[in-house]
Amino acid sequence: MPPPFAAFSEAEHRQRLKRARADLAAAGFDGCIVIAPENLFYLAGYDSISSYVGPQALIFSVDKTQDPTLFVRNIDVSLVRETSWVTDIRTYQLNADDIGSILARIVLEHGSGTGRWGIEKHSYAVTAGYAELLKNCLPDVKLSDSGLVLSRLQYIKSPAEIAYVREAARYATIGITTAKKALRPGIEEIMLCGIVEGAMREAGSDYPAIPTECASGARSSGGHATAMPRVIAANEIVHLEFAGVARRYHAVSMITMATGEPGRRARWLYDVARDSLQRGLEACRPGANVVEIDEASLGPIRKANLGHAAQMRFGLGIGIGYPPVWVGTFQIDRFSTGELLPGMVFYVHAWLGLQDEGLGVMLGGSYLVGDTAVEQLSGAGPVELFVS
Repeated sequence: MPPPFAAFSEAEHRQRLKRARADLAAAGFDGCIVIAPENLFYLAGYDSISSYVGPQALIFSVDKTQDPTLFVRNIDVSLVRETSWVTDIRTYQLNADDIGSILARIVLEHGSGTGRWGIEKHSYAVTAGYAELLKNCLPDVKLSDSGLVLSRLQYIKSPAEIAYVREAARYATIGITTAKKALRPGIEEIMLCGIVEGAMREAGSDYPAIPTECASGARSSGGHATAMPRVIAANEIVHLEFAGVARRYHAVSMITMATGEPGRRARWLYDVARDSLQRGLEACRPGANVVEIDEASLGPIRKANLGHAAQMRFGLGIGIGYPPVWVGTFQIDRFSTGELLPGMVFYVHAWLGLQDEGLGVMLGGSYLVGDTAVEQLSGAGPVELFVS
């Protein structure tokens, strides 16, 4: 019997593990200690909410066919059995067992206790303490960063993954509709976010990796602002960023609205951002280079002499997300390399902030790369300013 809450089939997970082993071997790794929760979910199906409470890992070598070992706290075993196909589960008692000795034994079972092994050095789940523990308990192993190798496996989504992304996008669209209905002068930013989040969760959305962003009035010049108990007044700009989530797959929506007429300056700034989003999206097509996309989005901004107000990258890859971020490693900016390929999911944004004027706007959403075109999944898109 498969786990009752497995998001994918065992066959799909095994195929992912096979590709991971091949790519890790090609990158010069002898094995891998997978720690980041998004990678644990992708490879093992384990949907963990406690990745930052205590050490956990999926351990396997690249040249052996034996199944991987999943190492978790004893209190988390039930969740493993509900979600993961992995049957070799090792546990420990937090603050009681010698975690390093147990980990060293598992690594030795999967390899020689030497060689180059991967860990995700840039993951929030790999704390300084955990990294030091691994270094001390595996003195003959060279630990190198395998994060990018593992994340690249997830760039192109399977049909089952795309189905979850579409479900997440449906929730994010509900969020847009709800925000438009709920916005009014006199409502607090926190309350507005609560209404939006509540509508998405009531529809079935999972919890997001990042809290809903919201800023209004003079606070709107902040790009990724924390919602505050600020009462939104009439004739103010308000922007929100949030995500719908289905089995940890995220779809992001962004929207800027106004509570009545915000004034000529605000409308002008919004129009420039809208044009930037439109030009960038027009450059998004299968095979498009990320530098060309970012440069296209900057055209209207440079024409308006607002380069100083555009402190953003145009887009990012998105997929599985756990707190504290849903940000992927695929970058759509003029400083990176890469191209859009069928099966990729990404989100884009046009953000302009005039700090000295206390004025800012944000627009964007999530998109799927098809065989011949790019499809909008969520977000308000390059539309006219919504005025409540």
